Amino acid sequence: MKQYIKKAFVGLVAGSLFTITACTDLSETLYSSLNDDNIDLTSEKDIASLMGQAIAKFRYINASLFGNWELQEQCTDLYMVPFRIGIGWGDLYVNLHKHDWNYNLGHAENIWNFAYGCVGYCNLSLDVLPEEKVTDRAQMRYYRALSYYILLDNFRNVPLLETMDLPDGYLPEQATAQEVYDFCIKELNEIKEEIGTEKYFGYGNRWAVCMVLAKLYLNKNVYLGTTDNTGYEAALEEVNDILANGGYTLAPNYSDNFRENIESNPEIIFAIPQDRTHATHFLLHTYAFPQVGLEAFGCTGTATNGSCAVPQFIDTYDPDDKRLTDTWTGGVQRYAVSNPDGSYTPQAGDPIPYDEDDWAGEGYLNYNKNVHSIDNPGAYKQEGYRIVKYEVVAGRYGTSADDLPFFRLADVMFIKAECLLRLGREEQTAADLITQVRERSFDVASKAIRTVADLKGGSVYDYGHREYRSEGYNNWDSSSYIYTQEGGADIELGGLLDDLAWEFVGEFHRRQDLIRFKMTDGRNVFNGKSWFCKDATTDTHWNIFQIPEQAMRTNLNMKQNPGYTGATE
Repeated sequence: MKQYIKKAFVGLVAGSLFTITACTDLSETLYSSLNDDNIDLTSEKDIASLMGQAIAKFRYINASLFGNWELQEQCTDLYMVPFRIGIGWGDLYVNLHKHDWNYNLGHAENIWNFAYGCVGYCNLSLDVLPEEKVTDRAQMRYYRALSYYILLDNFRNVPLLETMDLPDGYLPEQATAQEVYDFCIKELNEIKEEIGTEKYFGYGNRWAVCMVLAKLYLNKNVYLGTTDNTGYEAALEEVNDILANGGYTLAPNYSDNFRENIESNPEIIFAIPQDRTHATHFLLHTYAFPQVGLEAFGCTGTATNGSCAVPQFIDTYDPDDKRLTDTWTGGVQRYAVSNPDGSYTPQAGDPIPYDEDDWAGEGYLNYNKNVHSIDNPGAYKQEGYRIVKYEVVAGRYGTSADDLPFFRLADVMFIKAECLLRLGREEQTAADLITQVRERSFDVASKAIRTVADLKGGSVYDYGHREYRSEGYNNWDSSSYIYTQEGGADIELGGLLDDLAWEFVGEFHRRQDLIRFKMTDGRNVFNGKSWFCKDATTDTHWNIFQIPEQAMRTNLNMKQNPGYTGATE
């Protein structure tokens, strides 16, 4: 089934049948006009191609360079791309880490363009799909709602389009966050009974719909500026439906959720499929490792040595938590396979030589947990633990064809636990749910147990600015060290926030979680805490991103989000 789906939907149409200029080329935005000369909108085959393009655009939103995966992780306290001394990188990634990006942030523009590409193809499909094609129509409405959920989460106030049957020269009005939220809730509730409960990999079903609804409800107070508990009550209903009726179970091993092929994984509710022929977009290995580092996996792909863990986050793990080594690699790196000609060097397990002048140790590739700074002077080539959560496949593929889990059962259990804790009832049930998820990652059962007090207490994350400005790989001059002490004791439900990090780092989660969780002074953690080279602030406009400059220039109905200035102000 997976290969059929990937050929028919995910990888369908290697080159576009036509271009939706309104959605993918905002320099020539014509919201009402499509170059549809080469497509027959009465042909079932061509309509299926339109649907395939919608699903492909959703993949691009999340898996592409400068996509949603990067945006949700690289402005957080878990993961970063520093300026690499002697290599480069940095640029916009440094701005993301420091929370000082501006109106021309490329990540925001990519997500905007791809999201409206998905919306456009969904709308065109819905304009021509017969009403009796109930399931097909439900799928397109599901993907459209998913795209609007991502737009709402990142930008709040965005154009709301439900059709491509529009007058020439049409320019949409900018909808409010409330209007976008209400649209998503209405759409998802209307298709819940129509989309079915079948578990076809890469498609939505009732339980995937419930998950989008649960995410919207869970973050309702953030999106709408409200303070009541109605969102938590509604989210609880959705996840209880999944737990009672969905038939999903936790995978035996944490790392099972991040293999190249997760089609048969019992924990996955909805995933973004990729394959080695048509969909190789998730290039995490490219910027997570130096070129020689790929030899630890037998991978022959291209690597450029960029991203790494924030050191303070690595320090939060229990040493007995297998998610530490399932997610990150540090220390001396070793060959995965032996020299093909059978000669002594190298053999599998031998340390990988590294002849640069900034090695740590005996001339071997050795990732140091500590990192000097994000940009002043930056990170040396072997600094920072590297992410290995997603399977790095031998050969030339690396992570590029890995399926991406978008919703999985562990997330359902965490949402239920969070809602119960925020509502102040059945708190032991909440603790039991978190413990159940943790059990597969600890050999000693007692280490997996999380109590109500653990979850409601402060975070163990040692927040504060931590930066060395000394130069030289082995130079950790204490006089150049910038250090502030904030800790995490003042974070409400800080223990739960920690567990969310350990379980979901690298899964489109952390930015959203940091904005939702608050400190005792009322600020959210995203703004109110310092980590590595990012400083705490009282400025809340960082909660959302700027409307991309091109979108502002091509639609005079648009108003920039508060706090962002530039040529289109």
